Amino acid sequence: MDRFLYLTFDGLSRGAVYAAFALALVLIWRAARIVNFAQGAMAVATAYAGYSVTNATGSYWLGFIVAIVGGLVLGALVERVVMRFVDHSSPLNGVVVALGLVLIIQGVLGMIYGNEFRPAPAPFSRDAFQFGGVALLSRYDLFVFAAVGAVVVLLTLLFTRTPTGLRMRAAAFAPDVSRLLGVPVSGMLTLGWALAAAVGSLAGMLVVPTELGLHPNAMDLLFISAFTAAVLGGLDSPVGAVVGGLVVGLLLTYVSGYLGATVAPMAVLILLVVVLLGRPDGLFSRAKARTA
Repeated sequence: MDRFLYLTFDGLSRGAVYAAFALALVLIWRAARIVNFAQGAMAVATAYAGYSVTNATGSYWLGFIVAIVGGLVLGALVERVVMRFVDHSSPLNGVVVALGLVLIIQGVLGMIYGNEFRPAPAPFSRDAFQFGGVALLSRYDLFVFAAVGAVVVLLTLLFTRTPTGLRMRAAAFAPDVSRLLGVPVSGMLTLGWALAAAVGSLAGMLVVPTELGLHPNAMDLLFISAFTAAVLGGLDSPVGAVVGGLVVGLLLTYVSGYLGATVAPMAVLILLVVVLLGRPDGLFSRAKARTA
């Protein structure tokens, strides 16, 4: 029982990080109707910038802010300089360009910082509180939960309670009609990419202290888990991304704890296949009206 409780709380902690990254994928999908496969590499780039500032100044929070602002800027640049000129007549074009961005970003990071793992300290203690002799959550875990919860609330308010969020969704679903109604579609797309990259940067800063450290390929496996979480919950649902992230985190922890760490990646892929076959729109997707 003690082992089960430990794995459960450890899974929730890991799942919160996956949820943060899944939120970035949901945000870019809702704003631009695209899955950004370069999200992980972009998050690593801003995490490197943040921790470089932290090492230079000694202030974690200054580096944290630099990473988030860097995500805003990088996301806007990627949309303005690269994705805007991609032919979107086929969804595959954007995917290919995004994968090319992954190789470029990882190559540049490798040339600048090298390919060794760099330590990334956490702003709070990662020593878990003990309850009845069972290690549960740490102060850093509570910080992760609070950060993810704040992002969920802010994104929900953005898309449901603000004119800007409604314009972003309109620009993504019906760009031609939105232009006729006076919506600045290009500006909304840029804003969506910027916000998604900022949320991805937040996820990067949250996950790096829990892994081996900074590395150009540090987000590769995280992206697979986060993508599975986003698909599980539904690419249109921020709440679904959080639930999906927690489910994936629990799944990985239980499988690693009882069957071995080598089996865990296979479990995530099986879950992804099952969701795509059984409910491809996600568990929190809304029912679509039939036209015939």
